Amino acid sequence: MASSSRALNAILPQIPTSPYEAHQKARTFASRYVKSGQYDTAIDVLFQSARDLFKNNQPGSGVDLAGFMLDVYDTKGESVTAESRGRLTQLIALTGSEGGWRKTVIDKAIAWSAKFGEYPAGDPDLLYYVGELLFKEGLLDAAEPHLLSSGTRDSARLLADVFLQWAGSGPGFGLFAIRGVIPYLQNGNILAARTFIKQFVKGLPSSLTSSAASVPVSGEGSDEVLMTSDSFVNFAQLAVATCQRANGDKSKALNEIATLFFAIPPPRTAPANPFGDIMSSFLGGGAPAPTPRRTLTPASSGGAAGGLD
Repeated sequence: MASSSRALNAILPQIPTSPYEAHQKARTFASRYVKSGQYDTAIDVLFQSARDLFKNNQPGSGVDLAGFMLDVYDTKGESVTAESRGRLTQLIALTGSEGGWRKTVIDKAIAWSAKFGEYPAGDPDLLYYVGELLFKEGLLDAAEPHLLSSGTRDSARLLADVFLQWAGSGPGFGLFAIRGVIPYLQNGNILAARTFIKQFVKGLPSSLTSSAASVPVSGEGSDEVLMTSDSFVNFAQLAVATCQRANGDKSKALNEIATLFFAIPPPRTAPANPFGDIMSSFLGGGAPAPTPRRTLTPASSGGAAGGLD
């Protein structure tokens, strides 16, 4: 790799006094390096220049160079590594929360990691970093999709903390339990679903757990479900246990849950979408007319468990 020192010596000292000129120089040097195939040199120039522009309160110019750096990542075919990810997390941290600058960098960074990494939703560590950053700033709704997409145990634990804080002392704990569990199960990530619900139940207020009883769940790695006074929380725990016992056949398990709890019959010809049907049921949408069979009647959140009709 050609040294980037010549370019940086011309750019960085100029940033505090003439940021616009320094920004233009960075683009010019980087473009020349790209045309000659010196991608790593271009990346280094763009990264260091963007970093110093952010530090000098020039977010627009910093975001422009960060985006250019990601374009070079794409042209080079830069794979997702600790180094390539680390440049991005540094720049994301420096961007700040004002305006939409940071979202621009985040969206483009995740798209790059999905294209050149192993995970279609984006790099799990990058997604976790973004989710954690947004959570610490109190942006709970913005943190949620990144933590769900990350799918790691750490992100599942943090998502539980996000939802516990979001639910507060109101009556919505059960719905947040469902909101965390079902997407993980739909993606076949039973480990994340299990991690989420255990962390979530652990953080529930005593008003829901003071009279709770532990019920053993048979299956591999014998586990227990804490039967709280919120029937939706109990359903979320049982849904995870059901999918654990399904030996990886998540579609079959989710169809059984949909049929048993929500009277949604299994599909006959169309591809199954049990997640969509279940969420539609929670949100008040219609479901196909069920065939006559024994089902569990859903109980309202916080009420007694439903019985057989």
